[in-house]
Amino acid sequence: MSDDYEIHSSSASYLNRELSQVDFIARVISIAEDPAVPLLERIKFLAISAQNLDHFFQVRVSGLKTQIESQVVTRSPDGRSPAEQLDAIRPRVVDLTRRQAELLEKELLPALAEAGVVVHAWDDLDRATRSELSRRFEEQIFAVLTPLAVDPAHPFPFISNLSLNLALMVCDRETGVQRFARVKIPPLLPRFMPCGKPGEYVPVEQVIAAHAEVLFPGSDILSCHAFRVTRDADLAIEESDADDLLLAVVSALQRRLRTNAAVRLEVQSGMSDAIRSLLERELELEANDLYASATLLDLGSLWALHGVDRPDLKNPAFSPVTPALLRTDDGRACDFFERLREGDVLVHHPYESFSSSVETFLAQAAADPAVLAIKHTLYRTSRLGNASVNALMQAAAAGKEVVTLIELTARFDEETNIALARALEQAGVHVVYGMVGLKAHGKTTLVVRREGDAIRRYGHIGTGNYNAETARSYEDLGLFTADPSICADLGEVFNYLTAYSNQQRFRKLWVAPRTLRSRLLELIQREADSPDGRIVIKANGLADPELIDAFYIASQAGVEIDLIIRGVCGLRPGVPGLSERIRVRSILGRFLEHSRIFRFGSDARGPVYAIGSADLMARNLDRRVEVVTPVEDAQLSARLRDVLDALLADDVLAWELDASGRWSRVGRRTGTNAQTVLQDLAARRAERSVPPNPVAPSDSALPFVPDAGIPR
Repeated sequence: MSDDYEIHSSSASYLNRELSQVDFIARVISIAEDPAVPLLERIKFLAISAQNLDHFFQVRVSGLKTQIESQVVTRSPDGRSPAEQLDAIRPRVVDLTRRQAELLEKELLPALAEAGVVVHAWDDLDRATRSELSRRFEEQIFAVLTPLAVDPAHPFPFISNLSLNLALMVCDRETGVQRFARVKIPPLLPRFMPCGKPGEYVPVEQVIAAHAEVLFPGSDILSCHAFRVTRDADLAIEESDADDLLLAVVSALQRRLRTNAAVRLEVQSGMSDAIRSLLERELELEANDLYASATLLDLGSLWALHGVDRPDLKNPAFSPVTPALLRTDDGRACDFFERLREGDVLVHHPYESFSSSVETFLAQAAADPAVLAIKHTLYRTSRLGNASVNALMQAAAAGKEVVTLIELTARFDEETNIALARALEQAGVHVVYGMVGLKAHGKTTLVVRREGDAIRRYGHIGTGNYNAETARSYEDLGLFTADPSICADLGEVFNYLTAYSNQQRFRKLWVAPRTLRSRLLELIQREADSPDGRIVIKANGLADPELIDAFYIASQAGVEIDLIIRGVCGLRPGVPGLSERIRVRSILGRFLEHSRIFRFGSDARGPVYAIGSADLMARNLDRRVEVVTPVEDAQLSARLRDVLDALLADDVLAWELDASGRWSRVGRRTGTNAQTVLQDLAARRAERSVPPNPVAPSDSALPFVPDAGIPR
C-alpha cells in the first residue's frame, strides 16, 4: 500500500472479533424479539441464536481457553489478551441468555398458547394427561434410559458435547446415603412430546424427571435439574498422522468424543450450589464457565416447534423460480452446454432454483456421452442420496473420470463427509481428502467435454456449498461459464488441490492463498489512486488487519466505501481522519445472506465485479483454498450492481455500525426490503410465455435445520 497516507492504527482502530460475533448473535435475537415477524419464525430465530451461541463456545471460546492454557501472549488487534477477551465475553453472554429466557417465557410461549400451540410444564398437566404420559414413558422411554450413580465404584461419567442431562441427588431409603446421579436424555427422543389435545406438548426432560423414582427404586429423589455441557469442537490432527488424512480425521473424531475439554456448563435455575460445584469440579470448569437459565435448556431444539404444521404462523410459502435462460420454449431444461457457449449465466439462490441450475448442470454432465471428466469440490453437502452426489456416482458408473475433493475437516460436518467420501469411492469416484494445513473452501465444478476434434471445458463457481437444503434458505450466487481462461484456471486449481502443484499465477481467477490477498490489496490501492474511488463489498465477515488498514488508507485518500458485512466486523467505520468515508451495514432477514460480492471502481470508469467463496478474514486469505471469479459480462455485472444497490437501499432488514462499535437498526424511510426486491427481480427474469418447471423436491418447502446461521 502507499505510504502517502498514515494509518492511525492502534488497538483503538479495531473492533474485537469475538465481541463482534456476540453482537451478531444479539442481532439475531432482535429478529426473534420483533413482533412484526410471524410467531413461529420468531421461534426459529430464537433457535438459531441458541445454536449460534453453541458454536461460538465450541470454536471461539474454546480457542481462547486453549491460548491461555498454552500461555499465548499475543494480543488481538484491539489489544486484548485471551483472558481479557474471555472476561469481556461473559457479561455479554449472560445478557444474551437473559434476553432469550425472558423472550421465550414472557412473550413467545404465551403467544403460542393463544394461537393453539401450547408447551405445558409437567406440573400444569391434568391427571388424565399425566396418566397417559406415564403409560408412554413405560412403553417408549424407560427402556432407553441409563441412570448413572456416582460413588466410589462408579466414577463421574463422561458428559457428551451438547447433550441434555438431568442431575439428581438421590437418597437410599434404607441406608440414608445420598448420591449424585446423572440421566442423559437420549437424542433419539422428541424434545417436545405431544400431550393432551393436538398442538399441545411437554418437554421430554420434564416427563423423565417426573418418573425419576422409577429409575432409582428404593430411593427418594431429593432434587432434579437439567444441565448441559459444551465442549471444544476442534479436531486435533497431528501432521505426522496426515499421511492418510481419512484415517487421521476418523481417529481425531474418536478422540474428540472422549477427550475434548468442556468450555461451558449450562444449568437450570434452582440447582443447588453443591451440585453446581460438583459439576464444575468434575468437568474442570470455573464459576465463570457456568450459565444459569430461567427457561428450558438447549433452545436450539425449538426448531421442533417451528416444524409444527401451522402455515398461518410462518412466512408465506416460497418457491424458487427457474430463469428463462435455463428453459426451452416448451418449458424443458435447456442444454446447459449449448447455453454456455452463447455466454455466461449467473444464478441467484434461493430466489432462483438450485435444482434447475446446479443440479441440472451436473445431471446433464453425468448423462452426456461427450463429457469425459467432472471435477468437483464438496465442503458441506446435505446428505447421501442428494441429486449432486447421485450425478457424480452416475458419471463414474458411466466410465467418466470423476474427481471430487471432499474437505474432511469441515467443522461439524466431519462425520457426514467421511460417510460421503466412502460412498463415492465405492461408486468409482476418485476422492481427494483435502490438503494438510489448508482447508479447501472454494465452491467449484469443472466439466471436460469432447466437441468434434476439440476439448472444451465448462465451469461453475459459487459462493455457497453444493447443498440443496441450504440453497433453499441461504442467499448465494453462482456463475456458469465456458470462458477458456477461467476454465483453464479451474483446471489449475484442481491440480493444486489434487497434486499439490506449485501454481502461483492464474489468468483471471483470484485464488487463496496464492493471489487473492494481493489482488484485493491491488484493487483497493487502485481506488485510492483514483479521483473517484469507489468500493462496495458484501461478505460474511471482515477481520483481517491488513485489509482493514488498506480500507483505512483508501478512506483517507477519498474513496467512498460501503461494506455489507453480515457477521463479524473488526473495522471501525466513521472515525474522523481514519474511516469517515467508510460505512458498514448488516442485512438480516428471512434468508441468510451468504454470498460474497466485490465491486471496485466508479460507474464512470467501469467497475470490476467479482463473486466467490472468500470472506475478508485471515483464515480465508491465508489458510484456505478459496476461489473468486471476476464477472465480466456487462449484463451480469449489472445484476450484481442491482443486488448491491438493493442491499444498500434496504431500511427494513438493515443494521448499521457506528464508530463506537455499536450496531443499531437503520431508520425506516422507504420501507425497502432487499430480499423482497431481489425475489421480485428473479420472478421477472423467469417470466416467459411457457409454464415454469415443476419445483423439484430439493427446492420445496420442507422442514430444514440449518447449521446455526454460521456458514463456513
